[in-house]
Amino acid sequence: MENFTPKELEILKYLCKGYTNNKIAEELFVSIHTVKAHIGSMLKKSGADNRTLLVYMAAKADLV
Repeated sequence: MENFTPKELEILKYLCKGYTNNKIAEELFVSIHTVKAHIGSMLKKSGADNRTLLVYMAAKADLV
């Protein structure tokens, strides 16, 4: 999880707040595709199977 880019960490912050992909895209002024790509990258890097586990792992690692 330490290999996340600054943009991935920013998106992760919103995931931890419970934001949907659409809401994250609106907040960051990026496309929904961009948000999905970053989430997919974070899932792959972390080994998490889903975004809920990703959020749990991030909280446990004190990333958020």
